[in-house]
Amino acid sequence: MEIIKKIANKQDFYNNKPVTIAILGDSVSHGCFECYMDGEVLQTIYDTKSSYGTRLKEILNILYPSSQINIINSGISGDSAGNGYARIERDILSYNPDLCIVSYQLNDSCQKEEGIELYKNHLKNIFKKLKSHNVEIIFLTENTMCTSVSNLLPTQTEQKLAKDFSDIQNSGIEKMYRDAAIEVCEGENIKYVDIYSVWERFINNKVNLDYILANKLNHPTRPFHYYIAIKIIELMLED
Repeated sequence: MEIIKKIANKQDFYNNKPVTIAILGDSVSHGCFECYMDGEVLQTIYDTKSSYGTRLKEILNILYPSSQINIINSGISGDSAGNGYARIERDILSYNPDLCIVSYQLNDSCQKEEGIELYKNHLKNIFKKLKSHNVEIIFLTENTMCTSVSNLLPTQTEQKLAKDFSDIQNSGIEKMYRDAAIEVCEGENIKYVDIYSVWERFINNKVNLDYILANKLNHPTRPFHYYIAIKIIELMLED
């Protein structure tokens, strides 16, 4: 990809500008992990240093230690593709990025089947806007939600969320959103990393999701963010 060529060229310090990678996404991109109750309100633990965006920079700095690489993490907890498009000028394009990693699916899938076409349109609009500013694009599908209500969830609020999320997951709705996103990517010639398919294999091989969902609902654990970063870099290194 062009982004790797730019990073490699930045090893010539004085003749090339720093490389900027922006991230547009939801709570997974933001760096949200465990959840807890604050009174009657469900809160999340933010740990951006453990997010895949931070890990991406760490690994790229190992591969190209003399290159200047900026990561702009504009992931927002609870975000959707429609909201992402609404804030793309402010939160992404204002930084003039060389590459934008776009990642939506989890929150959008809560709109169920009737929201799929709108989701596809939002993604198309995001991609069109980024292309119009000559920004290279990677789309990142997201992990699965929980498939059952974990015994480790202590409150009725969390248990209800787990029931709602597992219903969406087990009914195949989240996979419909993943498939819709890939359809858009292939139609728009957008490169993508399919993380969802990895989690599908986990489920099919009876992996206990309690061990890889930090909040037992929908946030992958910190070690898995390393895996996401590695898969992104593998795609970047393709010709």
